[in-house]
Amino acid sequence: MRDLSTFKGCIPPQPVRLEGRFVVIEPYDRTAHLNALWDGLGGIAINPLLTYFTQPDFAGVEDFDTWLSAVQKGGWVTEVFRDKATGKVVGMANYMRPDPANGVVEIGGVAHGPQMSRSPLSTEAHYLLARHIFEDLGYRRYEWKCHNDNAPSKASALRYGFSFEGVFRQHMLSKGKNRDTAWFSMIDGEWSLAKAAFEAWLSPENFDEAGRQRQRLEDLRAALSATHT
Repeated sequence: MRDLSTFKGCIPPQPVRLEGRFVVIEPYDRTAHLNALWDGLGGIAINPLLTYFTQPDFAGVEDFDTWLSAVQKGGWVTEVFRDKATGKVVGMANYMRPDPANGVVEIGGVAHGPQMSRSPLSTEAHYLLARHIFEDLGYRRYEWKCHNDNAPSKASALRYGFSFEGVFRQHMLSKGKNRDTAWFSMIDGEWSLAKAAFEAWLSPENFDEAGRQRQRLEDLRAALSATHT
């Protein structure tokens, strides 16, 4: 258990550049990224992709621009994902709702474009984002929340090593309908195991000649957990 007697809080997350083997994470810049991100998320096909986001559907890139500007003014730190192999922007996530005094922050507004499907990009991106929060900024709790109907998001949270904590019923309105919100978290005492599993999964030895995984992230984490108990 972490000694909190001298804990003086954390600084709020700031825009940051992070680089891995497969992906580069870049702070969102409107001039450099707006149209590339819109295209990377599928253009107007962004609306089915963001079914469980709370804002109304976008009529075009101008609406997307307005929304991004608003959430950033509201305190979100938008980070975009660039595929190192192609140089294309392929997704985004946001550090949001920071509580620096208590060492708590959320990762949300997560959108993986079609080019991130069935690739190591998303796993490495979320490894880098979590590592920055725990190791560089010293946070104690990292949250993931999503619409309770969003099965893919819930599955991703569990796969990455977040723990399910429950459902906040009638938590908010989303596109004019009720949203029950599923809450997940990862805490600092769990990061060592999560990190080891991420790094084992991302290692070149875990991929065959066709780029397919040899072992699942969940299985690697379970095996590592067994050796540490």
